[in-house]
Amino acid sequence: MTGRRVLVIAGSDSSGGAGLEADQKVIAAHGCYAMTATTALTAQNTQGVFDIHKIPVDFLKKTIDLNIDDIGVDVVKTGMLASAEAIDVVADAFKRHNIQLSVIDPVMVSTSGSQLLPQTAVQGLREKLLPMTTILTPNVPEAKLLLKDAGKDFKELQTLDDVIELAKAVQSLGPKYVLLKGGHLPLTKGRLVSSSEAEKHTVVDILFGEGQTTIIESAYQDAKNTHGTGCSLASAIASNLALGKPVIQAVRSSCQYVEAGIRTSINRGKGSGPINHFHSTYTLPFAPGHFVEYLLDRADVKRAWKAHTEHEFVQRMADGTLPLESFKYYLIQDYLYLIQFSRANALASYKAKTIEDINMSAQIVQHIHEEMQLHIDYCKEFGISKEEIEQHEESQACTAYTRYVLDVGQSEDWLALQISLAPCLIGYGVIAQRLFEDPKTLRDGNIYWKWILNYAADDFQEAVKIGSELLEKHAMLQSPARIEELVKIFIHATNMETGFWSMQPTQV
Repeated sequence: MTGRRVLVIAGSDSSGGAGLEADQKVIAAHGCYAMTATTALTAQNTQGVFDIHKIPVDFLKKTIDLNIDDIGVDVVKTGMLASAEAIDVVADAFKRHNIQLSVIDPVMVSTSGSQLLPQTAVQGLREKLLPMTTILTPNVPEAKLLLKDAGKDFKELQTLDDVIELAKAVQSLGPKYVLLKGGHLPLTKGRLVSSSEAEKHTVVDILFGEGQTTIIESAYQDAKNTHGTGCSLASAIASNLALGKPVIQAVRSSCQYVEAGIRTSINRGKGSGPINHFHSTYTLPFAPGHFVEYLLDRADVKRAWKAHTEHEFVQRMADGTLPLESFKYYLIQDYLYLIQFSRANALASYKAKTIEDINMSAQIVQHIHEEMQLHIDYCKEFGISKEEIEQHEESQACTAYTRYVLDVGQSEDWLALQISLAPCLIGYGVIAQRLFEDPKTLRDGNIYWKWILNYAADDFQEAVKIGSELLEKHAMLQSPARIEELVKIFIHATNMETGFWSMQPTQV
């Protein structure tokens, strides 16, 4: 896929809240790929800008060309251009590379009211870059400065209509669209420019272009953490355009992104802190294909997993000291468990959404049926007949375990049911493989060695592999919150499986 490439031409913010650092966070949060061409380095923090080091324009030109010639670009976003010479380089690059989509954040006036560009640079921006701009994103002071530079009059803003007229006037300077940001000019409930803190009610951003006015409203936030909002908004718009969204949708969703970023921010530094750039990024806590490893390596799972896979019952099978009556009772209960296990997989077949998953669950039921016949033959070696097994009462541990699994199948989705079954499948594979490879495990004369061989065999280990891959495939489609729910199911089912080892035998 060649889309989603955003080149940012801007200054660096050493505090990470604005400039190139914020731009890259925003672009990454939108699933796009960011490239950078640095115009200036700043020494700043949340309390202000203390020094600026401008990058030589020949170096700036080189970084722009190298990025575009090699990787290519879908949208260009500019921020702090720092000088008239830098603006000339950017305007020339737009022509040479035939840039079709661009978002220009003029970065001319700071929040405190300081002019950040010399007058000659303002003129160059207006005359050379604006006619090639897709979306210009000025705040109100920047809009006024551009109009003043063009020799155009504007009235003092008192109403929403006045703000709309200001946006239209700026758009007449050349950009295809203008997004006039309203953060500097909150409105009252009656849509008048507020004159006091108490009157501030609504922030209105005005998008105007191609003869259409779009009003984007959000509730006014008396917020401290607004550092880098302009940079973040422009980069969000650039990302949404790179994703193929129409202009109005791209701008509206970007305004909502920044509003939520302010609302969910946390305090950093002593001044105006950054917004929360990753408020809507849901990152899974494991790498693709490593869900099962992540699951078994969690501290809360490890405790339950160790109790299950290193239970005394298991260890005494390995050294041959497990009382025979305990093993015979386990064999009977395991057969009764397999009946309910078959029901659970039949239910999984019913709940599956694809024919492949339906067929797989059906095949598991068939495999269990064949395994149960082998199980009966194995029981005969210990003097236990099929009739004796079927007449035996289920232990409370077996009933609790299997009914929990069936309850999960009834009340939860297909994946939750698979997770509840996983401790049995994966656990037996892990236990048998460990005991098989352990040189301390008694082989000769150990009546339980055959049980170990059965579950360490290639066919069962392959079943574990297939089952694990299935979990990996579906785990990647879940949210982090859902992963936590599934982990709880896995832990509870593991504890139930451990209870199976702890059963006290009744008369066999």
